[in-house]
Amino acid sequence: MNSRRLSRTQIIVILFVGAGLIFALGGRASLFLHRSAPPSAGAGAFRMPVPVFQVARVSLPVYREYIGTTEAIRNVTLEAMATGYLKSQLVPDGSDVRKGTLIYQIDPRYYKASLDQARAQKERDKAALEYSRTNQKRNALMVVHGDVSKDAYQLATSSMHQAASTYLYDKAALESARINLDYTRIRAPFPGRLGRSLVYTGTLIASGTNINTLVQMDPLYVTFNPSEKDLDAIQESRRKGPVGVDVRPQGSETTTYRGNLTFLDNAVDRTTGTIVARGTIPNPDFRLVPGEFVEVRMKLGVHPEALAIPQIAVGSSQTGKYVYVVGKGNTAELRMVKLGMTSGDRVEIRRGLREGDRVIVGNLQKIGPGSPVSPLPPPPGKG
Repeated sequence: MNSRRLSRTQIIVILFVGAGLIFALGGRASLFLHRSAPPSAGAGAFRMPVPVFQVARVSLPVYREYIGTTEAIRNVTLEAMATGYLKSQLVPDGSDVRKGTLIYQIDPRYYKASLDQARAQKERDKAALEYSRTNQKRNALMVVHGDVSKDAYQLATSSMHQAASTYLYDKAALESARINLDYTRIRAPFPGRLGRSLVYTGTLIASGTNINTLVQMDPLYVTFNPSEKDLDAIQESRRKGPVGVDVRPQGSETTTYRGNLTFLDNAVDRTTGTIVARGTIPNPDFRLVPGEFVEVRMKLGVHPEALAIPQIAVGSSQTGKYVYVVGKGNTAELRMVKLGMTSGDRVEIRRGLREGDRVIVGNLQKIGPGSPVSPLPPPPGKG
């Protein structure tokens, strides 16, 4: 019977272990209740400081943005019109040249000799023409007095006309020889940039041989493809005046080239639903080159009463675009919005916001719906 009784030491150990279990379970329950409690928006709760932007109506430029390609207004292949050995290339490949710059020289000796021969023939026939005129005048006087026959007079007149025709032929042959000699000098027909030479010094050149290419660098065409949905707005803007086109090289944030829309095709491509448009862009520094992909922005007017906010305030979810606004009691309120056009760092809001709403534009990763917030002025450039 004494063996069933617990000793005083065993009772003390059991009481100690039980108290420890009660303490441990009570602490965990307290921690669980603390974690499960919703964040309090009371006066003592932490409020996340957030910069805000007050929604107001502004005049917002209407832009359409596309990806385009640059094209040379003039792109020609330099071809030889004379036959001979290439004597020299006077301008290196890839050089920027002015109109009339001498680029290639074909051996001119044969054509120079032909020119001298044509000039000599002209001078000889000129002398023959002078004699024929003098002889015709003499026979004209003599036939009046019967000193020569009428037939002799007519023969002298015919010889004079034949000599005049021969002289005109010689003048044309001389001009042809000059042109042929000039063909040995290949010059730039307009200002532009040379390509890679297709022939080298010492090559026998024949008429029609391709020698190089020359492209005009300033100005350039920029071709892009607006959607047929934009066609009505583009045509309406063109009726009001020139339509501005801004072009920026891809990857550049600062360099912009400004020109005008100069061409709109006369039919929509039924397979793509787009139409070909083209702008003319000054390119004085030759930074743009033909065939380059560029970002094109076309201004179609101004929206005078648009609700616009910084794009940085807009978030995305599976259900659409949203923003956070400062709601009742300075808590974050999620609003689903419908976006319109963009202009710089601003985006138009077509549905979901009202004038005067305070949109949160910072610390967006640190808040959620219902989070207590402390509104701050917007950062510089966002107000």
